[in-house]
Amino acid sequence: MTQDEVRDRLLRALAVPTQPTSDFDLNGSPPPGLGARPAGVLAAFHADGRLVLTKRASGLRHHPGQIALPGGKVDSDDADEVAAALREAHEEVGLDPAQVEVLGTLPAHRTVTGFSMTPVLAMIRGGFTPVPEAGEVEEAFTVPFAHIADPARYRIERRLWRGDWRSYHVAPFGPYYIWGATARVLLALATRLSA
Repeated sequence: MTQDEVRDRLLRALAVPTQPTSDFDLNGSPPPGLGARPAGVLAAFHADGRLVLTKRASGLRHHPGQIALPGGKVDSDDADEVAAALREAHEEVGLDPAQVEVLGTLPAHRTVTGFSMTPVLAMIRGGFTPVPEAGEVEEAFTVPFAHIADPARYRIERRLWRGDWRSYHVAPFGPYYIWGATARVLLALATRLSA
């Protein structure tokens, strides 16, 4: 795919109306009192369609060792979720915000850990090699557009979590187990891309 084809497909996907997603889509309603702290994650695509993902450091408080889009909670200095996603991507993988063309946002995804996570779709301008921030990111890698965009790559699995069985989406890629909120957000994107 060319950069223009990737951008065009992402822009068309953003125009498809959909509802917000949630870690509770497969597991009932959120428990009473669960907050929804605002956060932003950056789905940054290279010109050839490869998506930048990270493997979070194992010592982190939230989602240790999981595969994730760069991002995090909105800080007081952030104007909004887009600003948070750009700041966090710069901190986590060294992606300069000046190198990012923001295309738009998907509806927020509510996580089981109490975040309202807004996915920001973007294109990376020019060459970029991720530099993982050691305290937050164990590894940065890319996944081809064809994997991300194919709803058939996603499936549902279950595991015991805090005494209850929970179902969740997965989209494994090679040695990387993409699951949970990241897989659900990417499945929402794949669904829009195939509409």
